[in-house]
Parts: sequence; structure tokens; C-alpha cells
Amino acid sequence: MKPLFSTALAVLGLALVPTAGAAAPSPAHEPTAEARAHGITKAGDAHLGWRLTDSTAASAPVRTTQGFAPSAVVYGIDVASHQGNVNWSYWWGQGKRFAYVKATEGNYYRNPYFAQQYNGSYNVGMIRGAYHFATPNDSSGANQANYFVDRGGAWSRDGRTLPGALDIEYNPYGATCYGLSQSAMVSWIRDFVNTYRSRTGRYPVIYTNLDWWSRCTGNSTAFNQTNPLWVARYASAPGTLPGGWGFHTFWQYSDNPIDQNSFNGSQDRLVALANG
Repeated sequence: MKPLFSTALAVLGLALVPTAGAAAPSPAHEPTAEARAHGITKAGDAHLGWRLTDSTAASAPVRTTQGFAPSAVVYGIDVASHQGNVNWSYWWGQGKRFAYVKATEGNYYRNPYFAQQYNGSYNVGMIRGAYHFATPNDSSGANQANYFVDRGGAWSRDGRTLPGALDIEYNPYGATCYGLSQSAMVSWIRDFVNTYRSRTGRYPVIYTNLDWWSRCTGNSTAFNQTNPLWVARYASAPGTLPGGWGFHTFWQYSDNPIDQNSFNGSQDRLVALANG
């Protein structure tokens, strides 16, 4: 599939928006010992599923156990600054057809490899999207949604750009739930979701896992009718879904040799999600 060069150039321009006015990481962003053991050595290093461990060492999931055997799936990956400049042609050759790229964290960090990763995946033919690692103790959901949109997390109806994703999970810098009560966390997520929608016209994808969502939101069902679910579980099946979602849209099933994901549907349905 040939890239849409005009759109790619427009997106590249967006990707180069300066981060003037961004807050500097504070001492509160010092990684915990657990986070350091998982390779997070400084503020900004957090990424999707950083605390999960892949015990399967599998490059592809088993899809016929626990009753999970979808009629169609599309495979993809997600990346952050840890991957540096990504060889997108290689991953295309491995059958990956979509990618999510970390754009921002909190209101103080932007992935320095974002342009290469976001536009490189697009140029090789993938459908791509951007994600934001939330730090709800730093600023409001609205503040972080705006920070994300202004630094690569926007959306365009080109059939090749997925809605942005909110990565809401374990805190690598302190208390698991960022010091927020369950009701306050739900309010923070709602603030992010509503602001993102007002800026882009789309509801963001929510990335999380059952354990964190249950602990930190009380397993809230506030978003299962509006926001696509990206569930994290390194196993042979997605398992019990959080938040009353009836099905997952994306599933992160492994981090070996890179974060691996599947889309729960056919390629034409993935394009439909991109088109909104």
C-alpha cells in the first residue's frame, strides 16, 4: 500500500510541534526500585505494560484455548523511546500491519523518536496511532489530553490513523494509583476522555489491565460504551475483561521480542476504526 504523502507530511509537521511550556519532571518522577528493575531509569521511560512480565517467550499467541478463537485478527506492535529508530520494513515483513507509538507522558515528556516511529510505520504501509502515558498526580486529565494532542496525538480521517490511546496503568514513580481515590481516578479519566474527544472528534482507546483497573477505578463501567478497550494480559487469551467491556478491541499479549498486539477483527474493520 502506497503512503499518502501529503497526509504524512502534514503529520510530520505536527510531530515537530515544539514542547515549549512543558513542565520539567520533578523529583516525584524518580523511578521506584521495581520500575528500575523493569528498565525505567528516568522520567519519560514509562511505556505500555512496563510492569507486566511475559513468561511465555512466544512470538505469537496461542489462540485456541480458553474459548478464544476469533474469526479474524490483525497483528501489530507498540513502541516507545526504548526501541529508538525502528526498522519498520522488518516488522512489516513479520506480518505487522498496525503500530501504536508513545508520543507523550504526563505534561513534561515527548518521545524523541516519535517522528521516526510514527511516520516510519505509516510510510511502510501500517495503520498507526499514538499513545499517552498518563500520570494523573501531575495535572488534570484535560491538561494531559491537550498536551498529547498538541504533540502528536491528534487524529485525521485518512484511513491510516487510529484514535489516540490513553495508557492508564501502574505508576512507575510511586503509589500504584497515583495517590488518587477510585472516584477521583474515574473523574480524571473522564476529563481526559472528554477533552480528547472535544479536540479530535474521537473517543480515545483506553489501555489498561484487569488488576490495575479494579484496584484504582473500582472496576468502573463508565467507559465501556464509548471507548475501545486495549487490554494487557500476557497469556494465551485476554481473560476476564475490566470495566464491564463486552469485548476487547486490542490485546497486548506479549513483550517478546517487542510489545506484540492483536486487533480483534479483520483488516477492513481496523480501517473502519481508523476512519471513525
